[in-house]
Amino acid sequence: MISETGEQLGVVPIEAAIQRAQDVGLDLMEVAPGGKPPVCKIVDYGKLKYEKKKKQQLSKKKQHVVKVKEIRLRPRIDEHDLMTKVNRGREFLLSGAKLKITLMFRGRELARIDLGKIVMDRVLEELADVADVEKVNPLEGRRMSIILNAK
Repeated sequence: MISETGEQLGVVPIEAAIQRAQDVGLDLMEVAPGGKPPVCKIVDYGKLKYEKKKKQQLSKKKQHVVKVKEIRLRPRIDEHDLMTKVNRGREFLLSGAKLKITLMFRGRELARIDLGKIVMDRVLEELADVADVEKVNPLEGRRMSIILNAK
């Protein structure tokens, strides 16, 4: 048995251990049930649960969740519109998020995939100073996408 101050009391009968815990006004908790003999400790169980909950909340608070932001483009996008979207993507990357660039084809645009690749290469060229390519998804149905990480 371990006392409330952390001092080892040795092997104590269970009735005496329960009585001692009640005298102090705390709880008797089994720490190592597999030991021979089992190890018990006198603790404030409510306080122990509270501290465990606080520690869990603190570790959750420190977790960093990676956000994935997406920019959607079309193969026939105008120069100014493209630069606006690229600048927005640059802001996302600098704020710490990942960036997914999706190029969508409609109708007959699917016949000119080379135009889409030119747009994608242009975007990668513009963002090369702040981003690295993480994953390239070639044409999937009517979409082509790239995922970028901040450098």
